[in-house]
Amino acid sequence: MFRTVAALAAVIAVLGLAVAAQAAPLKVGSPMPTFANLQTTDGKTISVGDLKKDVVVVCITCNHCPVAVAYEDRIIDFVKKHAGKDGKCDFIAINVNNGEQDRLDAMKVRAKEKGFNFTYAYDPSQKIARDLGATKTPEFFVFHKGKLIYTGAMDDDMKKPTVCWLEKAVESALSGAQPPKCTDPVGCGIRFEKK
Repeated sequence: MFRTVAALAAVIAVLGLAVAAQAAPLKVGSPMPTFANLQTTDGKTISVGDLKKDVVVVCITCNHCPVAVAYEDRIIDFVKKHAGKDGKCDFIAINVNNGEQDRLDAMKVRAKEKGFNFTYAYDPSQKIARDLGATKTPEFFVFHKGKLIYTGAMDDDMKKPTVCWLEKAVESALSGAQPPKCTDPVGCGIRFEKK
C-alpha cells in the first residue's frame, strides 16, 4: 500500500496537479481584509483606505466567466441605485484571475465596452480572494463599519431574480435591520494559481 500511495504522489507531482490552498470562508463579523495599490481600469490605483463609506461592497469577478458577464448589467444598475456619486455605499469589483482574458489590458477593454460605473481593479497576487475565502465569480461581500455582514450571491436567480440579497444586505446595514443570511455564490470557480 505504501508503494501505491508513493507512486500516486509521484504521478501527481510529475503532472503538476495540485489544489490551491484555500483560506476558510470569511465569517460574518470578521474584519474587512486589507489590500493596497491595486491597479484599476481607469489607470489609477486603489487601496482599502480609499473606501470611506460605512457600507462597502466587494465583488470578486472576472472577464472570462459567462455568469460574471451575465451579471454585469445588474451590477451597473445596483451601483446606479446604491453606490453612485451620491450613493450610500462604496462598490469595488476585483478581478483575481490571471488568464489572458482576465489581465488588466483586457479588463480595460471590457470596462469601456460596458461603460462600467464602478471601480474595476486587478489583483494578480490573488491575495484579496484568498483573504476573503472567495471561491466563485461573481461573489459578493458586504461590510458595515468594517465588519462582514453578508457574503454570497447577488440574487436568487441568474435569469429571473425575485430577491436581491445584495440589495437587502446594503439596505439592512443602512437601516439597522437584520441582514439576510449568507448564501452560496453562483458562478465560475476562481482559477487559483499554485503557491
